[in-house]
Amino acid sequence: MRNAELARIFREIALYLEMKEEPFKPRAYGKVAYSLEALGEPAAEIYKRGGLKGLRQIPGVGEAIAEKIEELLKTGRLGYYEGLKKEVPVDVGGLTAIEGVGPKSVKLLYEQLGIKTVADLERAARAGKIRELAHFGEKMEQKILKGIEFLKQGSGRFPLGSVLPLITEIEQRLRALPQVEEVVVAGSTRRWKETVGDADILAVSRKPEKVMEFFVAMAEVVDIQGRGKTKSTVKLQNGMDVDLRVVPGESFGAALNYFTGSKDHNVALRRIAQDKGLKLNEYGLFRGSKRVAGKTEEELYKALGLSFIPPELRENQGEIEAAKKGELPDLVGYGELRGDLQTQTTWTDGANSIEEMAGQAKRLGLEYIAITDHTKGLAMTGGSDEKKLLKQMEAIDKISRSVKGVKILKGAEVNINKDGTLDIEDKVLAKLDVVGIAVHSHFNLARREMTERIVRAMRNPQADILFHPTGRVIQKREPYDVDMDAVIRTAKETGTVLEIDAYPDRLDLKDEHVRKAVAAGVKLVIDSDAHSVNHMRFLEFGIAQARRGWAEKKDVINTRPLKEFLKCLKRA
Repeated sequence: MRNAELARIFREIALYLEMKEEPFKPRAYGKVAYSLEALGEPAAEIYKRGGLKGLRQIPGVGEAIAEKIEELLKTGRLGYYEGLKKEVPVDVGGLTAIEGVGPKSVKLLYEQLGIKTVADLERAARAGKIRELAHFGEKMEQKILKGIEFLKQGSGRFPLGSVLPLITEIEQRLRALPQVEEVVVAGSTRRWKETVGDADILAVSRKPEKVMEFFVAMAEVVDIQGRGKTKSTVKLQNGMDVDLRVVPGESFGAALNYFTGSKDHNVALRRIAQDKGLKLNEYGLFRGSKRVAGKTEEELYKALGLSFIPPELRENQGEIEAAKKGELPDLVGYGELRGDLQTQTTWTDGANSIEEMAGQAKRLGLEYIAITDHTKGLAMTGGSDEKKLLKQMEAIDKISRSVKGVKILKGAEVNINKDGTLDIEDKVLAKLDVVGIAVHSHFNLARREMTERIVRAMRNPQADILFHPTGRVIQKREPYDVDMDAVIRTAKETGTVLEIDAYPDRLDLKDEHVRKAVAAGVKLVIDSDAHSVNHMRFLEFGIAQARRGWAEKKDVINTRPLKEFLKCLKRA
């Protein structure tokens, strides 16, 4: 059983327990789910190596939960989970994925209307039955229908963060085969798109039959949809299709370029080739029958008169024109971040302590980290009021004296109230090193009202960074209706930094907004939004998002040493 499946089960247990209004337990199981999905290695390997003791080293996992993980790993089932599902036999994960439908709503819908699935919910809503229930009404019924339609739009695609670990693992397995000379994941995965429909893997091998034999026999494969000498397609347990192609070494660059895409980028390249009297396809760049390039992507672009274009930019959004002129951006690099400015700890809804988060930052080579637990406006997380926040500041000062090699900054993720004020007094915020502000409620305000709300908060002289600026959760919640051009103008005017939230479910800012911010000269940060030490590895997703938005190192202020970073903040 893979980590993603373990995390799903523990997250659903948390939902069932919240449905039963159990105190404390939902939060504990939710934290375990966070930890499991972000592990750097399979939980099964941890158990194999260290047994129950090894499992208890996972953040948030105590003895009882370790035993439940053991049961799942050994049997593929969990009696405790099955018992909860029998009590209320509903698709709790699917139903709560719809915006506005929480665990308590699911219970009420089941008890009053017998709703078990999203399909049941849609039928009831279209029949006008939801509005008749207490605490729902016609407005909520329409919101539910809108949420269901939003989910349908994303069907058949997978958030990159949820499938990349498995895709990478398959790539590594193939690379380890003695018959494989070269292997690369192509497609939208290589372009770091927010969601992917399937995975494309290219390999070079002199014995492709052996490679295909291994590929179709992988444990995750549930269906072999096609098998040939040089190409096979399989469906995995998670529902994703994966294609493997073995191509000749002399054509590898051309094939990699072709199968990386995007389609629009490839069409534009073929037009350039045609204008030069050449033909471009997945086998190479040809003049007549003679191949003039194709072994590497670099030689392919050079033969077309272009600078090499990084995969993240290949969307036919101006990158080809820039490559012709030698004016491509010098994109921010993976591994160039020096700090992480949004992390949560056990003081609110995080799975790890301040010391543990700082220790992980040091292990990842970061120089500084901001502890930004939630504030009182987000009560469900145990958010801090002024008194608790001051107490945490004292704790950070004390911990900082014993933690060497990484600077722990005092921060907070401050809630933006409906009217644009902040839920912590300015005189307390002034004592912090970093103040992040964020919308966590009233998502359905009209565009003008939401924009004015956020703009007012950004004008607060204590507000340094606007966290996850559009509030979206990929395939789960649409961004709130806000004028991002106005937000970007205000960021420039006030010196407010805009965040690229690297958490794979968010990736907020979108690439198009990153590009607008860069063009406007607005400062950016890339943060993990970590609720566990393991989440801090998500920073690479944020870097990829920044690169897709044409951001350079100079645009991202947490690529700078601590003193220079602090000077970039509003209150410096």
